[in-house]
Amino acid sequence: MSRIEYSAEIAELLGRVRRRPTAGWPWRPGEQVPEGLPVKQSWGWLFVPDGRVLTLVNPKDGVVSLPGGSLEPEDAGDPGAALAREAGEEAQALIGAAHYLGYLYDRVGSANGGHECARVRMAAALRAVGPTAPDPASGRHYRRLLVAPGLAVELLGWGEPGLRQARVAVDLAARRLGVPSAAEETIEELPAAGLAFG
Repeated sequence: MSRIEYSAEIAELLGRVRRRPTAGWPWRPGEQVPEGLPVKQSWGWLFVPDGRVLTLVNPKDGVVSLPGGSLEPEDAGDPGAALAREAGEEAQALIGAAHYLGYLYDRVGSANGGHECARVRMAAALRAVGPTAPDPASGRHYRRLLVAPGLAVELLGWGEPGLRQARVAVDLAARRLGVPSAAEETIEELPAAGLAFG
Protein backbone atom coordinates (compact mmCIF):
# COMPACT_ATOMS: atom_id res chain seq x y z
CA MET A 1 0.00 0.00 0.00
CA SER A 2 1.37 3.43 -0.93
CA ARG A 3 1.85 6.13 1.66
CA ILE A 4 -0.61 9.04 1.62
CA GLU A 5 1.29 12.30 1.41
CA TYR A 6 0.17 15.60 2.91
CA SER A 7 1.63 18.72 4.49
CA ALA A 8 1.97 19.49 8.20
CA GLU A 9 -0.75 22.12 7.83
CA ILE A 10 -3.16 19.55 6.38
CA ALA A 11 -2.20 17.09 9.14
CA GLU A 12 -3.17 19.73 11.71
CA LEU A 13 -6.49 20.36 9.92
CA LEU A 14 -7.27 16.64 9.60
CA GLY A 15 -6.55 16.22 13.30
CA ARG A 16 -9.60 18.40 13.98
CA VAL A 17 -11.98 16.59 11.60
CA ARG A 18 -15.29 15.70 13.20
CA ARG A 19 -17.58 13.19 11.53
CA ARG A 20 -21.33 13.57 11.59
CA PRO A 21 -23.27 10.53 12.80
CA THR A 22 -24.53 8.51 9.83
CA ALA A 23 -28.22 8.98 9.14
CA GLY A 24 -28.76 5.51 7.64
CA TRP A 25 -30.62 6.76 4.58
CA PRO A 26 -30.87 3.88 2.07
CA TRP A 27 -28.75 4.43 -1.07
CA ARG A 28 -30.57 3.85 -4.37
CA PRO A 29 -27.83 3.73 -7.03
CA GLY A 30 -28.99 4.31 -10.59
CA GLU A 31 -32.67 4.48 -9.59
CA GLN A 32 -34.65 7.52 -10.65
CA VAL A 33 -36.42 9.39 -7.86
CA PRO A 34 -40.04 8.12 -7.79
CA GLU A 35 -42.71 10.52 -8.95
CA GLY A 36 -44.17 12.34 -5.97
CA LEU A 37 -41.02 12.04 -3.82
CA PRO A 38 -39.60 15.57 -3.60
CA VAL A 39 -35.90 16.12 -4.25
CA LYS A 40 -34.65 18.43 -1.52
CA GLN A 41 -30.85 18.24 -1.81
CA SER A 42 -28.15 17.64 -4.40
CA TRP A 43 -24.54 16.86 -3.49
CA GLY A 44 -21.67 16.06 -5.81
CA TRP A 45 -18.55 14.00 -6.27
CA LEU A 46 -16.45 16.56 -8.17
CA PHE A 47 -13.46 14.93 -9.91
CA VAL A 48 -10.17 16.44 -11.07
CA PRO A 49 -8.23 14.73 -13.87
CA ASP A 50 -6.11 12.57 -11.52
CA GLY A 51 -9.21 10.97 -9.96
CA ARG A 52 -9.32 12.89 -6.68
CA VAL A 53 -12.48 14.64 -5.49
CA LEU A 54 -13.18 17.94 -3.83
CA THR A 55 -14.06 17.87 -0.14
CA LEU A 56 -14.83 20.87 2.03
CA VAL A 57 -13.72 21.23 5.64
CA ASN A 58 -15.33 23.76 7.92
CA PRO A 59 -12.34 24.91 10.01
CA LYS A 60 -14.67 26.09 12.81
CA ASP A 61 -16.10 22.69 13.66
CA GLY A 62 -14.03 20.26 11.54
CA VAL A 63 -17.06 18.86 9.69
CA VAL A 64 -16.21 17.52 6.22
CA SER A 65 -18.70 17.58 3.36
CA LEU A 66 -19.00 17.21 -0.37
CA PRO A 67 -20.10 20.34 -2.23
CA GLY A 68 -23.86 20.67 -2.54
CA GLY A 69 -26.98 21.61 -0.68
CA SER A 70 -30.68 22.35 -0.91
CA LEU A 71 -32.56 23.02 -4.11
CA GLU A 72 -33.69 26.65 -4.32
CA PRO A 73 -36.45 28.17 -6.51
CA GLU A 74 -33.87 29.45 -9.03
CA ASP A 75 -32.80 25.83 -9.67
CA ALA A 76 -36.24 25.08 -11.18
CA GLY A 77 -36.22 21.57 -9.70
CA ASP A 78 -32.95 20.62 -11.45
CA PRO A 79 -30.47 18.85 -9.11
CA GLY A 80 -27.64 19.53 -11.58
CA ALA A 81 -28.35 23.27 -11.48
CA ALA A 82 -28.50 23.15 -7.68
CA LEU A 83 -25.14 21.36 -7.52
CA ALA A 84 -23.49 23.87 -9.88
CA ARG A 85 -24.85 26.81 -7.86
CA GLU A 86 -23.97 25.34 -4.46
CA ALA A 87 -20.46 24.31 -5.59
CA GLY A 88 -19.92 27.87 -6.78
CA GLU A 89 -21.18 29.38 -3.54
CA GLU A 90 -19.38 27.01 -1.15
CA ALA A 91 -16.13 26.33 -3.00
CA GLN A 92 -16.04 28.95 -5.78
CA ALA A 93 -16.04 25.91 -8.09
CA LEU A 94 -16.81 25.77 -11.77
CA ILE A 95 -18.02 22.31 -12.79
CA GLY A 96 -18.81 20.46 -16.00
CA ALA A 97 -22.11 18.74 -16.77
CA ALA A 98 -23.49 16.91 -13.73
CA HIS A 99 -24.26 13.19 -14.11
CA TYR A 100 -26.93 11.55 -11.98
CA LEU A 101 -25.73 8.69 -9.72
CA GLY A 102 -28.76 7.87 -7.60
CA TYR A 103 -30.42 9.12 -4.44
CA LEU A 104 -30.63 8.62 -0.71
CA TYR A 105 -34.13 7.99 0.61
CA ASP A 106 -34.75 10.17 3.66
CA ARG A 107 -37.86 8.65 5.19
CA VAL A 108 -37.71 10.99 8.23
CA GLY A 109 -37.61 14.09 6.02
CA SER A 110 -35.22 16.16 8.09
CA ALA A 111 -34.66 18.32 4.98
CA ASN A 112 -38.38 18.49 4.21
CA GLY A 113 -40.25 19.51 7.33
CA GLY A 114 -40.69 15.95 8.56
CA HIS A 115 -41.93 14.55 5.23
CA GLU A 116 -40.04 11.93 3.22
CA CYS A 117 -37.73 13.21 0.49
CA ALA A 118 -34.83 12.34 -1.77
CA ARG A 119 -31.23 13.54 -1.48
CA VAL A 120 -29.65 13.22 -4.92
CA ARG A 121 -25.99 12.37 -5.58
CA MET A 122 -24.24 13.43 -8.78
CA ALA A 123 -20.77 13.39 -10.31
CA ALA A 124 -19.10 16.08 -12.40
CA ALA A 125 -15.70 17.27 -13.54
CA LEU A 126 -14.20 20.06 -11.47
CA ARG A 127 -12.98 22.58 -14.06
CA ALA A 128 -11.63 25.33 -11.79
CA VAL A 129 -11.93 26.99 -8.41
CA GLY A 130 -11.82 30.73 -7.97
CA PRO A 131 -10.33 32.74 -5.11
CA THR A 132 -11.61 31.46 -1.79
CA ALA A 133 -14.60 33.31 -0.31
CA PRO A 134 -17.20 32.71 2.39
CA ASP A 135 -20.39 30.85 1.48
CA PRO A 136 -23.02 33.62 1.06
CA ALA A 137 -25.74 31.44 2.63
CA SER A 138 -23.90 30.48 5.82
CA GLY A 139 -20.85 32.74 6.06
CA ARG A 140 -18.69 29.60 6.35
CA HIS A 141 -15.23 29.84 4.86
CA TYR A 142 -14.41 26.29 3.79
CA ARG A 143 -10.96 24.79 3.33
CA ARG A 144 -10.87 22.99 -0.04
CA LEU A 145 -9.10 19.64 -0.14
CA LEU A 146 -8.52 17.21 -3.00
CA VAL A 147 -8.53 13.62 -1.75
CA ALA A 148 -8.95 10.12 -3.17
CA PRO A 149 -12.64 9.06 -3.12
CA GLY A 150 -12.05 6.29 -0.55
CA LEU A 151 -10.38 8.75 1.80
CA ALA A 152 -13.26 11.19 1.24
CA VAL A 153 -15.62 8.49 2.55
CA GLU A 154 -13.39 8.08 5.62
CA LEU A 155 -13.31 11.84 6.27
CA LEU A 156 -17.07 12.09 5.76
CA GLY A 157 -17.62 9.19 8.16
CA TRP A 158 -20.01 7.41 5.78
CA GLY A 159 -18.72 3.86 6.28
CA GLU A 160 -19.68 1.00 3.97
CA PRO A 161 -22.75 2.74 2.47
CA GLY A 162 -20.47 5.65 1.56
CA LEU A 163 -17.99 3.30 -0.07
CA ARG A 164 -20.79 1.87 -2.21
CA GLN A 165 -21.73 5.40 -3.24
CA ALA A 166 -18.09 6.28 -3.98
CA ARG A 167 -17.71 3.18 -6.17
CA VAL A 168 -20.69 4.24 -8.29
CA ALA A 169 -19.21 7.75 -8.60
CA VAL A 170 -15.74 6.45 -9.54
CA ASP A 171 -17.17 4.03 -12.09
CA LEU A 172 -19.16 6.78 -13.79
CA ALA A 173 -16.22 9.20 -13.65
CA ALA A 174 -13.90 6.65 -15.24
CA ARG A 175 -16.39 5.96 -18.05
CA ARG A 176 -17.80 9.45 -18.67
CA LEU A 177 -15.12 11.86 -17.45
CA GLY A 178 -12.00 9.87 -18.39
CA VAL A 179 -10.44 9.95 -14.93
CA PRO A 180 -8.42 6.99 -13.60
CA SER A 181 -10.31 4.58 -11.37
CA ALA A 182 -7.31 4.52 -8.97
CA ALA A 183 -6.87 8.10 -7.79
CA GLU A 184 -3.70 9.94 -6.86
CA GLU A 185 -3.18 9.46 -3.08
CA THR A 186 -1.78 12.89 -2.17
CA ILE A 187 -4.02 15.12 -0.04
CA GLU A 188 -3.77 18.67 -1.38
CA GLU A 189 -5.31 21.91 -0.23
CA LEU A 190 -6.30 24.08 -3.14
CA PRO A 191 -4.63 27.52 -3.19
CA ALA A 192 -6.58 30.46 -1.84
CA ALA A 193 -6.02 32.28 -5.15
CA GLY A 194 -7.80 29.52 -7.10
CA LEU A 195 -6.72 27.01 -9.73
CA ALA A 196 -7.82 25.72 -13.16
CA PHE A 197 -7.67 22.04 -14.08
CA GLY A 198 -6.69 20.67 -17.51
